[in-house]
Amino acid sequence: MPLDFAAAKNIANVLTEALPYIQKFTGSTIVVKYGGNAMTDEVLKNSFARDIVLMKLVGMNPVVVHGGGPQIGSLLTKLDIQSEFIDGIRVTDSKTMDVVEMVLGGLVNKEIVALLNKNQGKAIGITGKDGNLIQAKKLLKKSLVDSKMLDMGQVGSIEKINREVLDTLKNSNFIPVIAPIGTDRTGATYNINADTVAGEIAKVLGAEKLMLLTNIAGVMDKEGKVVTGLTTAQVDDMIADGTIHGGMLPKIECALDAVNSGVRSAHIIDGRVEHAVLLEIFTNTGVGTLISNSRSSDGE
Repeated sequence: MPLDFAAAKNIANVLTEALPYIQKFTGSTIVVKYGGNAMTDEVLKNSFARDIVLMKLVGMNPVVVHGGGPQIGSLLTKLDIQSEFIDGIRVTDSKTMDVVEMVLGGLVNKEIVALLNKNQGKAIGITGKDGNLIQAKKLLKKSLVDSKMLDMGQVGSIEKINREVLDTLKNSNFIPVIAPIGTDRTGATYNINADTVAGEIAKVLGAEKLMLLTNIAGVMDKEGKVVTGLTTAQVDDMIADGTIHGGMLPKIECALDAVNSGVRSAHIIDGRVEHAVLLEIFTNTGVGTLISNSRSSDGE
């Protein structure tokens, strides 16, 4: 269906404004951790898919890493398998791991791939087990209460990312969609935090940006206002004085680690906003908090 003159003019104006950003980030790798409301709301799901497809179309290299905690929890409930959390981490025994792998590697991963393909993308879904992409080991964690070592079951940490797999997909013009599951040298399967996987992949690929979608507006200051731009030094200060605390700390630590390891900038963005990914890339204000390792906080 042909566009009318007004619609075509609006599109031309938008593209003209976005052109400097498109030129700047053409050829860049951008790792996006997809989760929260953006994964469950139909409008947000489709806007996310269109954002990722457009990024690929204009010459960027998006890599999607996804979570699936609510979907895992829902199926565990239906199967009458009890969930146990320690310090916010789901204890993963063998039965739970079967469900995790079924949901992340099957249901959720393939739904995202289908969504991207439906929106004219060319996506392929993999888990960290495919091509030995994520080499993992058992997570060793100390209790926050008494410092004793905790047995989290088949919860893993990352030993190595196999970059060859990612480069093969990128060079074949596919959008990788990655489920955060890894294996160790014996073939044992591990459930790994999706933010951690996204951060490690961004580091290995030398990504321009790491983007973490959340269900909040961004990092807040003491007055509850979103801080749009921060340096790593400013983030350290906000952690030290307690401004950043609780559930935001793991995402912040993931972002800091990526930026301190060579990723140009990390973004904690509001996934409840339509086209949040493109707004963060193509506008000066964005829809969340940008963290950079520069003296200034523009990160660009």
